[in-house]
Amino acid sequence: MTAELVRGQNHPLDRTRVEIRVAAGGPVVAGVTLGDEQGRLSGVEAVAHPGAPRRTGIEVPRQAAAEHRIAVDLDALPAAVHRVSVLLALPSGIGGLTAFGAAAAPAVTVTGLDGTGIVRYTITGLGAESAVVAVELYRRQDAWKVRAVGQGYAGGLPAMLRDQGLPQAAELAAEIEEAVGRGQARAVPAPAPMTAGRSERPGTGPAAAPAQDRPSPAPTTAADGPTPSGAGAGTGAGTEAVSGTGTASGPRPGSGTAAGPGTGVGAKSAAGPKAGDLPPTPADGGPIDYRHPRRRSTPAPAAPAPSSPRPAGPSPSATGPTPDGSPLPVAGDAAGWSMDERLYNQVWGMFEDLARSVAAYRSAADFAETRLEQELDRALADPRARLGTAGDAARATARDKHATLVTQARAALDRDLAQLTAESEVVEPALPTAFARWDNPVWQGYHVPLERPMALRLGDLHLPEVLDLRIPMLVRLPLERGLWIDSGPDSYGRGGPGPERDIGRRELPGALTDGAPDGAELRRLAMESAVAIAARLLAIHPAGEFAVQVIDPAGAAAPALAPLVESGALPAYPLPGAKGVAAVLEELTRRVELVQMAVRHRAADALPVDLDTAEQLLIVHDFPHGFDDRALTRLRYLADEGPAVGVHLMLVADRAQSREYGPVLDPLWRSLLRLTPVPDAHLADPWVGHAWTYEPPLAPPGSQVVRQVLGRLAAARRAS
Repeated sequence: MTAELVRGQNHPLDRTRVEIRVAAGGPVVAGVTLGDEQGRLSGVEAVAHPGAPRRTGIEVPRQAAAEHRIAVDLDALPAAVHRVSVLLALPSGIGGLTAFGAAAAPAVTVTGLDGTGIVRYTITGLGAESAVVAVELYRRQDAWKVRAVGQGYAGGLPAMLRDQGLPQAAELAAEIEEAVGRGQARAVPAPAPMTAGRSERPGTGPAAAPAQDRPSPAPTTAADGPTPSGAGAGTGAGTEAVSGTGTASGPRPGSGTAAGPGTGVGAKSAAGPKAGDLPPTPADGGPIDYRHPRRRSTPAPAAPAPSSPRPAGPSPSATGPTPDGSPLPVAGDAAGWSMDERLYNQVWGMFEDLARSVAAYRSAADFAETRLEQELDRALADPRARLGTAGDAARATARDKHATLVTQARAALDRDLAQLTAESEVVEPALPTAFARWDNPVWQGYHVPLERPMALRLGDLHLPEVLDLRIPMLVRLPLERGLWIDSGPDSYGRGGPGPERDIGRRELPGALTDGAPDGAELRRLAMESAVAIAARLLAIHPAGEFAVQVIDPAGAAAPALAPLVESGALPAYPLPGAKGVAAVLEELTRRVELVQMAVRHRAADALPVDLDTAEQLLIVHDFPHGFDDRALTRLRYLADEGPAVGVHLMLVADRAQSREYGPVLDPLWRSLLRLTPVPDAHLADPWVGHAWTYEPPLAPPGSQVVRQVLGRLAAARRAS
């Protein structure tokens, strides 16, 4: 999942060979400076630019372009280099831009060499500046991090280089301009404006990012907290943005990164449309297409011959156009290196299509309502027209116009929903186990995988306009943030404060307004949701590469943990009391510290033989019961440092119970993606801010699929 940074925020780098991708609204010059601990440059040899594109460990493009890729090998840099700053500048005479504020905000994405997104930063707030320090990679205690800088300079390249302590700033700036001028003929023009419809979608690494990497796709919480990897712009108050989870990964090698539902659930391609953008109105005045502008379109094949009629209804292998001439949906109809990646991108494309279509419908309905009020006000403004047939006719005409507009908008929405529903009916059966619901037949033929998956299904998302269409909520793996299963009854309906990002109160979805679960039932469902997610994580990893540990001080989670214990996935029921809390936290803290040191010093072979290097999921039930100050400190340490070395956190908790600790736990809650054990409209997408209803990934009532899958996994583990 790609982390979405804001100015001043930093993020650890888990690798030393990276690619930095730049996307701008017009041609820009990209360069890199290599500074010491204070960011000062030793001389012109510490600058990589179009006139000298290669320095030790660095390679930059040779000309101005709207898109760039910069290669960085941190291991190859001289020992004196502590800061690697990425510079962007507007060239003179190319593209006509003299200030960054006159074009779309440039975006910088740091990716792995395989295109996997690490961080993304959109440089907003620029005005008259013609040069900017976009991001910097900096060394701290032998570890590298990336920081979003966004420092602009109205004085251009000379001012920027002079600020970094280079005496020959003016001369070097002139040399760079001359080199750019020589390569002007090779400059890449700015990307053409997006056209509506399903064009090729080069992805990004859900949310995304979500997207949510958008999405991810990984969503954000409408009544809770961020976005997984940073909330997208435009989320409504009181909702967590789906990020994560929601970004498409493009063709590899060298695809850009982005989410979500999300993702959160999940983010967009660096060169893709910005958050909240909708496709432009066609020049010929035709209907607007609100579908995802980068979904790949499969040309409609020729209609089948009469001698071989096609069965009615879409299917994964169906061919031929639909009655209205549009091509039938096909599973995997998206960009990607593998089928799993194409399905992942397609799911998040469907999410964005649905978000845009519903946004268009709601906007049209709001416009119709506003115009109705205005026309009724005008009709009643003249006292002489308030009575008699003239007033009645004016009011009837206004209401007829309103009904016509709403009917037209709903017809357009229904058309889009019909296509998305048909696509969902094709895609859902084709999903692999990591993306599939528990009731999908793919689980009946489950075999322990040999490779780790690229993403995980955390539940489903839907909107009130179309309750039958569920979009899988996929988040990229490994998890970059912990999960919080909210077991507090005060968080639903009229109760509970919720996190600081919860603004206002929520109502339970319609299906739950009558006979909503009480506190005990919510706690039971919350733990069952946690076990279902843990079982899925175990099942989609190779045998022995993922493990689960549980903290349950009161011993109240035993019934829900039974499938894990009986299958051997959990060696025994957790030790109750403060002693059990301390033992698990001490073991995992030791693991994180040892692995961090091994990674930092490249000494993996020096790890103790008794250390379990499998990825770990720590489930904490009934938090913060049984936690003292020392245990809280260790838990926060695991939440911050654990994901980078394979230790992930899942809290099953009622936040109201932690009020006695005051604001000390607020950063912990904000760092977690909030999920609910019952359907609840608390997730928001970063494009238009819809409040999406989240449904947990529980197995069907009475189903034994979770126990069966865990049993097969246990058998494979014993055989290995």
